[in-house]
Amino acid sequence: MPPKSFSEILLSGLSPDGGLAIPEAYPHITAAELTVWRDLSYPMLAFEILSRFVDDIPADDLRNLITQTYTAEVFGSADVTPLKTLEPGLHILGLSNGPTLAFKDIAMQLLGNLFQYQLAKTGDELNILGATSGDTGSSAEYAMRGKHGIRVFMLSPLGKMSRFQTAQMFSLQDENIFNIAIRGVFDDCQDIVKAVSNDHAFKQAHRIGTVNSINWARIVAQVVYYFKGYFAATKSNDEQVSFAVPSGNFGNICAGHVARMMGLPIKRLILATNENDVLDEFFRTGVYRPRATTETQHTSSPSMDISKASNFERFISDLTGRNAQQVTELWSAVDKGHAFDLSITPLFAKIKDYGFVSGSSSHAARIATIRDIYQRYQVLVDTHTADGLKVGQAHREDGVPLICLETALPAKFAESIQEAIGHEPERPSGFENLESLPQRYVVEDADVHAIKAYIDEQCMGTV
Repeated sequence: MPPKSFSEILLSGLSPDGGLAIPEAYPHITAAELTVWRDLSYPMLAFEILSRFVDDIPADDLRNLITQTYTAEVFGSADVTPLKTLEPGLHILGLSNGPTLAFKDIAMQLLGNLFQYQLAKTGDELNILGATSGDTGSSAEYAMRGKHGIRVFMLSPLGKMSRFQTAQMFSLQDENIFNIAIRGVFDDCQDIVKAVSNDHAFKQAHRIGTVNSINWARIVAQVVYYFKGYFAATKSNDEQVSFAVPSGNFGNICAGHVARMMGLPIKRLILATNENDVLDEFFRTGVYRPRATTETQHTSSPSMDISKASNFERFISDLTGRNAQQVTELWSAVDKGHAFDLSITPLFAKIKDYGFVSGSSSHAARIATIRDIYQRYQVLVDTHTADGLKVGQAHREDGVPLICLETALPAKFAESIQEAIGHEPERPSGFENLESLPQRYVVEDADVHAIKAYIDEQCMGTV
């Protein structure tokens, strides 16, 4: 079967065989190109990077889509992702200035415009099925609300998000937005999305697409800010940097892995988990052991309450040298609820070649980090960014700038901020009374058939 185009993958989410899409090879960026890119605006840089992956959208159209996405009006400044320096060599990359105050906006706003562009060409409809632990859902819904020809069905774990995150999603009244609260955890939601996506007859009949980071277009869009952050933190392309990345589903740090494979001078990709430390366990021990629903903890950094990292398949594919048979065997075991162990194989030793190190945080550690960063630098961070800073600083090296990727604004996690510094964070304008707004959602069991039936029912109308 010939490989699908970028736009086909964009609309379908998965490869034809049900696996995650990745290019046959990553484009390599030369030193000369890095030098030219250093002074580009965010939209111009995004075009240069995305055009290396997008094979079926005319250059002028792609440039226009990117330009209309990354504006100061939407993201608060022309920088889009401003770098905040805490002290020399320690930085936070601001990724949370979009409409929903979380880093997912960076990619999702572009995906919304890409979807609309493609659907306008074909006259088709698209039913987006997604899973969220908090931020993906909001970003997707705000990017797609009111868009003709698009419905969004967003699964979230009932009672597991912050009050702010919940209200942000459930208060939307747009007719094309459907919030479904699942009795379970995020992994249950994610499993349903993959199961529906792998039911090819249902997927084709209902034009099902995805916006989770299993969609390759999301990863590509996130690659851009690694380059932008690197340029902002360095003066020369001879310098290396390390990135600390709060990670639950491996999507955000997967984009960093892609950037490093393209030639960005990244020394370390520092993966930070919370108490749900499946990924940290793998990078320390070589054992990938997804946890059952009953083992997944509800924490104060809830967007990372994930025990089965769907994007991890992409890294393992690279680690095995694109050995599709081996990846299939490993994930077949995972899908049956088993672990796999690479510690006794040559693959485990190869991990260091990709720059990965890891660590985990806890509630006490993230509260202490929020307090410390606030007291030392008068900068307030959210709970997930705090996890990144805690683990990142543990791996910090002299002479190597450390950039922590911001996850969200502190306003989304007011209770933890109150605990850390004694008062709630200031809310951006327009979000003052969010929790008091009427909410619109349904509650369902973690059952694939129930979700299919609900999609069937809603798709009887038009968008």
